[in-house]
Amino acid sequence: MRIEKHPILKFERGREIYFYYNGKKLKAYEGETIASALHANGIKVLCKSLRLQRPRGFFCGIGKCSSCLMKVNGIPNVRTCITLVEEGMIVEDNDMELPWKEYRKCRQEKIEADIAIVGGGPAGLNAAIEASKYANVLLIDENHKLGGQLIKQTHKFFGSKEEKAGTRGIEIAKELEKEVNGKENVKILLNTSVIGYYDRGYHFLAAVNQLEGILYEIKAKKIIFATGAQENMLVFEGNDLPGVYGAGGVQTLMNVYGVKPGNAGLIVGAGNVGLILAYQLLQAGVEVKAIVEALPKIGGYFVHAAKVRRCGVPIYTRHSIKKAYGNGKVEGAIIAKLDEKWNFIEGSEMNIECDFICLAVGLTPSIRLVAQTGAEISFINEAGGWVALHNEYMETTKKGIYVAGDLANIEEASTAMIEGKIAGLHAANSIKPIENFEEKIREYMEELEIFRQGYFGERPRKAKEAIRRKYYEKMGNRGNS
Repeated sequence: MRIEKHPILKFERGREIYFYYNGKKLKAYEGETIASALHANGIKVLCKSLRLQRPRGFFCGIGKCSSCLMKVNGIPNVRTCITLVEEGMIVEDNDMELPWKEYRKCRQEKIEADIAIVGGGPAGLNAAIEASKYANVLLIDENHKLGGQLIKQTHKFFGSKEEKAGTRGIEIAKELEKEVNGKENVKILLNTSVIGYYDRGYHFLAAVNQLEGILYEIKAKKIIFATGAQENMLVFEGNDLPGVYGAGGVQTLMNVYGVKPGNAGLIVGAGNVGLILAYQLLQAGVEVKAIVEALPKIGGYFVHAAKVRRCGVPIYTRHSIKKAYGNGKVEGAIIAKLDEKWNFIEGSEMNIECDFICLAVGLTPSIRLVAQTGAEISFINEAGGWVALHNEYMETTKKGIYVAGDLANIEEASTAMIEGKIAGLHAANSIKPIENFEEKIREYMEELEIFRQGYFGERPRKAKEAIRRKYYEKMGNRGNS
């Protein structure tokens, strides 16, 4: 299942190590997560549902869902998709029994920062870099490395030179990581999950590093939440079978850890993500049987669709998946045509023989943490669902609380980077006035406006208009600024 040759990526695997899964000795490499190592060994069932004991497999790859929870070294419910495998580690199926191992005592650390940033993806990294020019910054991420979605993007970005146009996402992640690591007044906490926000008359975060047994008590003057988004699920028979993945989960397995999700797949969704993913699968030597799209036309850029079609991959518009089937894992799918009322047309079914299905059907902002702050949350369809209302400076209705990136509106990574800069700059300026602040912030806002022009910018433009309209209805004309 490991990818040995790739036209773009070179997988520099770490030291060969061994771990145990249900008593069986398995090979892995340092730097791999438990779930990716299991996948490389052909193990796709990671846990079972509580009630019916249905098998569950790898889905999101970023710790957002519960499909990869396993017992590790006696500790239950460990997110194996973001936990690194270690020499001699004991991995077991969750057995619903109380853990036999006493949980080690944790130590507490108190940290104070001018600005705390939750999330080390494109928005969070740029917020940290910008804010660190004027304030001390704490950057927190639950993963073992920075970069967020960028670390799995092998395609070259569009846009302006300032936002890394013509550079692959994986290279952008490295550049941003190097830059933020070079900032003396940026403290970085990896493998650390923020578990709660508390208003104590000041902004307070509780965070834990489960691997090292550390509980952090964090006091900050301002907080920027850049927690990103999570994969949408689609309702169809068999959608919980191991081998049904989210698009980002497949990219994580394939582009980060060099593990194939399967041998032949079906992609649901012909937006940019689905189209780009199809080409990435082909680059990894994986067959793409078809792409299905419920809309009457392809939603992504023509250049991506043309590239995939030249490789012989059929794209069926006005089609969707009706059923996934298989004995404990995906062995195929039934797709069918849709009528104008989105109902399946009887007799139009096609059988697709495949061993995995990839859902590229959009994202939902991960609002659970920012919602704890008391910031006003509203459903904005164009933004991808429930979002925190915010103004043009990315500040929410809760003073001193900011959002940026996909958490604020499902959009491109390029706009997430600019929004991060805006949030970082404004948060720093609200602590101590910055020389030429208005000029600097105007430049970033003009960049955003350019990105949102044209046909593909229509939806995010409408989303931001709705978000700001509701923000000012709630806050009045002046808002927090």
